[in-house]
Amino acid sequence: MTSTSDTAAASIGPQTAGSQTLARGLRALELLAEAEQPLSIADLAQQLGVHRSNAYRVLRTLEQHRFVTRDQAGRIRLGPKLTVLARGVAPALHTAAMPALTELAYELGMTAFVTVLDIDDVVTLATVEPANVAASVARNPGVRHPVDRGAPARAIESSLTASEHRAFLGDDELSTAALEARRNRYALSHDEVIDGVTSIAVPLRIDGEPPAAVAVVHFKLPEPLDSVVDALHATAERIAQSYR
Repeated sequence: MTSTSDTAAASIGPQTAGSQTLARGLRALELLAEAEQPLSIADLAQQLGVHRSNAYRVLRTLEQHRFVTRDQAGRIRLGPKLTVLARGVAPALHTAAMPALTELAYELGMTAFVTVLDIDDVVTLATVEPANVAASVARNPGVRHPVDRGAPARAIESSLTASEHRAFLGDDELSTAALEARRNRYALSHDEVIDGVTSIAVPLRIDGEPPAAVAVVHFKLPEPLDSVVDALHATAERIAQSYR
């Protein structure tokens, strides 16, 4: 005779295992998005805190659905399917942003992108890498980092009202860095999110969309800085106009 506890264990067990596998898969995608370069299966297993065989099973599932790809050396990077999914996040904003970001990236010769606030993180929504330069900084959609790091985060924070700051970040007061960004009309960071990379960002606010920022990243501080800031503000305005 099967006991009630045995039946419950049988029904809960697979669900728990499935939830754990899903959590590992989602965490793997986060790790790949945060990585500055493709990861080996050993790197991924170590960062997930699991045996290589478990990491490989997670990888195979993600690979089958094109969420990740592997190069000839077997190193893992995010796959094209995530770009499709990213378009479903604030799709109107994504559609409005892409033409303006493309123009900005080619005008400045820098990777241009839009980030949005997601609770206490900022997430890259759309990105364009210029093809008219020898090298540029990769910035994948879905990359996230804490709201207290990087120029895009500070630009977003600088645009918040006191009530928005309280609702999103838990208090009324802007950080010192965000206050400086508000005074300057732009935010600047170096070596904060990616080593050796400088980012400049300005706020992007559109009714009905999360607080956002338009930003560029480059290997060094671009000059003249004022021209870059003006181009960023013009891009933010163009995106807002296209959205309407």
